[in-house]
Amino acid sequence: MTHPPRSFTAELAVVGSGFAGLAASVFAVNRKITTALAGNTGAVAYTTGYLDLLGRLEGSSAAVTDPWQALEHLRQMQPEHPLSRISPADIRRAFDEFTTFLGESGIAYSRAAEHNITALTPAGTLKQTLCVPATMAAGPKAFAAKADCVIVDFEGLKGFSALEVVANLGARWPGLSAQRIAFPDMARGEVYAEVMARALEVAATREKLAVALKGVAGQAKVIGLPAILGMHRPDQVHADLEKRTGLAIFEIPTMPPSVPGVRLREWLEQTLPKKGVTLIPQQKVTALSLGEEGATLELRDSFGPIRIHAQAVILATGRFLSGGLQAHPDTIREPLLDLPVTQPGGRADWYRERYTDIRGHPIHRAGIETDAQSRPLGRDGRPYSERLFAAGAIVAHQDWIRSRSGAGIAIATAYQAVLAAEKVLRETSGRLVGTASELPSGQAGSPRG
Repeated sequence: MTHPPRSFTAELAVVGSGFAGLAASVFAVNRKITTALAGNTGAVAYTTGYLDLLGRLEGSSAAVTDPWQALEHLRQMQPEHPLSRISPADIRRAFDEFTTFLGESGIAYSRAAEHNITALTPAGTLKQTLCVPATMAAGPKAFAAKADCVIVDFEGLKGFSALEVVANLGARWPGLSAQRIAFPDMARGEVYAEVMARALEVAATREKLAVALKGVAGQAKVIGLPAILGMHRPDQVHADLEKRTGLAIFEIPTMPPSVPGVRLREWLEQTLPKKGVTLIPQQKVTALSLGEEGATLELRDSFGPIRIHAQAVILATGRFLSGGLQAHPDTIREPLLDLPVTQPGGRADWYRERYTDIRGHPIHRAGIETDAQSRPLGRDGRPYSERLFAAGAIVAHQDWIRSRSGAGIAIATAYQAVLAAEKVLRETSGRLVGTASELPSGQAGSPRG
């Protein structure tokens, strides 16, 4: 039996629910733009939770300490880079607005400052990032002060080793030591960070862990833990555990998928619908058509076909991992609209001979071209549609992996795209009111209760 498509109406449709799609939805909600968000959660669950702006410049192995000064250098050396085409003031506004929204929703972050923060990686190396979750903020402060600190890991937990952290960082942090303990009520077999995080949302579990942490702290007043401090209420879990122990506690990301990334993914799926976003999670848009009056998106879930009608669309589909770009034997394609992709001349040019080449690999700069209003360009060099915009990793001329700029590109380009889309919506006759959704939760994949 064939079911008719369920129809949803919104002013703005965001295709892709990775970091760029998440940020675009936040900026749209703040501007009271009715929004539908569809697509896989992309690489959000694989992130550390850190929000990088710019950590390295092309051709350099030195870490960037002042990202705002580095942006000026980037504009001179790479004027086509997405961050070079957005003013520093707008980039700062984007970070401030995004982190404020996260904090108001229960995941507090540090604000964008004048310099990068030196943060810890899962292996005990250091990286430069602009904003960190509040649950991780004590780590960079303790490192800067070279305070006595104990890194604690857990029996049965893979993907994080306190001894590895100390081995790699001990020469630069003399007061660092390692301890291993059993997680409360999980003393046998393998344990998992996500399960531990959910367990710590129970007060009794926190009390047991507090006792264990005080037992290994010694003279140290700072404890570093793998990122396990709650899934949905990390700030409350963090504050309560500090109160019970009398210690400063910070999280360190584990190997992906890491709890901070899963937190953001689950936050997306729970908070945005409450703000009025029609969320169709874990489903790819299979067709997109654009006309003078608006756009129509086609997709389906386990309940059947879905159709979204919108006045504007933001393409935030990412690159290869998320399916925004597809690599074929002889070319790279954008599969949804067959937009032209800026790419190396041939497959032999995709990679350099050395994997660790400091210049990176040309394939990592592939993507679609956009104009100053974030509109993707068609094969004639003109905007594909006045109603289509793009944000995130799908935009060409950037290697976010090597430059440590993934979140920065996602957040800044999403901000720019939403502002441009808002202008188009204002110019169209009459703004739509509300989101026409069949389901009270706003989630197309959720059956009626």
